[in-house]
Amino acid sequence: MNSIYLDPILGWYEANARDLPWRADDATPWGVLVSEIMLQQTPVARVLPVWQTWMRRWPAPADLAAEPSGEAVRAWGRLGYPRRALRLHGSARAITERHGGAVPSAHEELLALPGIGSYTAAAVASFAFRQRHAVLDTNVRRVLARLLGGVEYPPKSQTRAEVRLAESLLPLDPPTAARWAVAVMELGALVCTARTPRCADCPVIASCAWQRAGRPAYDGPPRRGQTYAGTDRQCRGRLLAVLRDAEGPVEKPALDVVWSDAVQRERALDALVADGLVDPLQDGRYALPV
Repeated sequence: MNSIYLDPILGWYEANARDLPWRADDATPWGVLVSEIMLQQTPVARVLPVWQTWMRRWPAPADLAAEPSGEAVRAWGRLGYPRRALRLHGSARAITERHGGAVPSAHEELLALPGIGSYTAAAVASFAFRQRHAVLDTNVRRVLARLLGGVEYPPKSQTRAEVRLAESLLPLDPPTAARWAVAVMELGALVCTARTPRCADCPVIASCAWQRAGRPAYDGPPRRGQTYAGTDRQCRGRLLAVLRDAEGPVEKPALDVVWSDAVQRERALDALVADGLVDPLQDGRYALPV
């Protein structure tokens, strides 16, 4: 790999990386896996306290696997996208049953865990086991699009060309490749941000194709931010909050009062049941899954 990118970015990371517990020398592969699932679509500031509480309660996969899946949903709190809690619980049980309670190091075995996709498998193999994999999250894709592609944003959906480019940039030494992967990710999170990039602080500004082109504005389809207020997602969150805060099953009226639109409320509740996040009981009450 060309050191025109490698050395400056690794040097910047050494001086500027955030002190995060899942990056510590004593971080376990399970801690890394938990962090990667929690960080999907959720910022570090919100994840950190939940991750710390989670790891104190369930420091190993077997600890979580021994509890009902509803406890994972309860502990997930308000991180959003709570199906991720079910995926983590499913992975914990699979790790306990198939791998003796130890997170597997092989990329193929990670990919075979419930709810683990290509990004998460590559991230855990890289960050927990110092292997050589292209780790392409939103931040990395944006950095590479600007640095090498000369465009403000990458395509909406990941392309095979992006994967090939990321793989071509990997250092041959696996631990260095793992360091490079997290360094580029951190650069995207802290400097090469989506809306207000701090280009003056970028260690590779002189080599950035987007800078040399005059920072042309994105000219693709409109990039709309996600709305939340009034959506089914917000309604689902309100309903789930009632169940998380309850010590046991709740009566239907306790759910009805949190959302005035009855049609939307019933649709959201049905979706929670379909997703396995809520159990409808025979007596008409509702509870977190067991």
